[in-house]
Amino acid sequence: MAASIGQKDVNQLRMLAGQVQKKQPKAVRDEIVGTIYEQSETIAHAVTQQAGKSRINWDDKLDAVLTSRVFGFPIMLLMLGVVFWLTIAGANVPSELLATGLFWVEDRLTELFHWFGAPLWLEGAVVHGLYRGCAWVVSVMLPPMAIFFPLFALLEDFGYLPRVAFNMDRLFHKAGGHGKQSLTMAMGFGCNAAGVIACRIIESPRERMIAILTNNFVPCNGRWPTLILMATLFMAGAVGMGAGITAATVVVVGIVLFGIMTTLFVSWVLSKTLLRGIPSHFTLELPPYRKPQFGRTIIRSVYDKTWFVLKRALVTAAPAGLITWILANLHIGDQSVLGHIAGWLTPFGHAIGLDGYILMAFLLGLPANEIVVPILIMGYMASGMMIELDDMAALKQLFLQQGWTWLTALNVMLFSLLHYPCGTTLYTIAKETKSTKWTVVAALLPLFIAIGICFITAQVVRYMGWV
Repeated sequence: MAASIGQKDVNQLRMLAGQVQKKQPKAVRDEIVGTIYEQSETIAHAVTQQAGKSRINWDDKLDAVLTSRVFGFPIMLLMLGVVFWLTIAGANVPSELLATGLFWVEDRLTELFHWFGAPLWLEGAVVHGLYRGCAWVVSVMLPPMAIFFPLFALLEDFGYLPRVAFNMDRLFHKAGGHGKQSLTMAMGFGCNAAGVIACRIIESPRERMIAILTNNFVPCNGRWPTLILMATLFMAGAVGMGAGITAATVVVVGIVLFGIMTTLFVSWVLSKTLLRGIPSHFTLELPPYRKPQFGRTIIRSVYDKTWFVLKRALVTAAPAGLITWILANLHIGDQSVLGHIAGWLTPFGHAIGLDGYILMAFLLGLPANEIVVPILIMGYMASGMMIELDDMAALKQLFLQQGWTWLTALNVMLFSLLHYPCGTTLYTIAKETKSTKWTVVAALLPLFIAIGICFITAQVVRYMGWV
């Protein structure tokens, strides 16, 4: 005999349905997930028995601290600061030794070309174009990368990076993005192209597009050396060595945080304008902590990241150095083509706290961010600045003679952080989105933001009389 449903039961069902409707989808989902876990825990305790004395669950104790609302973010900033401090402190001496050695080789190559009686144009193209560009890539980029990437890889091997994503999850939800965007952003710290590909894990097309368009605002492999070099030359060199390294570390951490804030802000703007919609939700499963395999992790990071990035930089730096040398030695009237282009760009560059040579370096550095600084150095030296750049002090002197101040270095860091993605990343965005429109947006949106931020920074600093 079928059971009948009374009016009282109907009223209770209606009341429950009304309560569910009043709750936000996230609250309902959290209740369902929480109930499932509670029931699973009850069943597990009922059907299993633990032999011997209960052991301390260190994963839970660590997560209680590393992912807490109180300590999660301060520890994250402290970890980031330690990595940058070690990178900046450890890269100075190797960079100077490499620069000294490589430019000693340049002098010997010059002598060899003179001995053979080679024409000046061939010597300039090969020695001052191809070799010098590659030498600066190695001396400027190799030491910080050889320190930074292994340290970052050890944190990843330990299992800390997923905790960073967990901490950032709440912020991305508030910004209208997807929680998994925190994972794709973490991938972008290594390579923005890899971060764009990682956006495939986001199921929602709208939120996936937000993640793709904003992945560029975290520094990738090619931009780390520029940030670290500028901070080292103009922040660490401004005061005593110990305090200077700390100051440079604080500046780099601040730049990274500014990039994360820009990611969140642009994600929020896009979610309210071009890519409106309701944020979706997901469950992030944290992997267990592991004892880092130091030897294996360091070797893998040096080969997979340091060597890979350096090789790509060398491949792009050689032709870029040659093009820069050609532009510097082709003359229209009394001035080189390089000088004409830089002069044409200088008024606009000055308005945003840069100069024509810096803007030209970023334009020629479109194939890879790694070659921006080497092109800039070659551009300055080709403009008639006869100086032997055999150490970091000489490099800073070169910049100072071109009218640089701490404001110039800061705006180079900001522009490097925010400007358009490299050629590889733009190609990846085109393949992932299959849209010319969104690829153009991915290039122009960060460029306009970079110009705007640099313009505001330059005008405010100058108005306040700080330079």
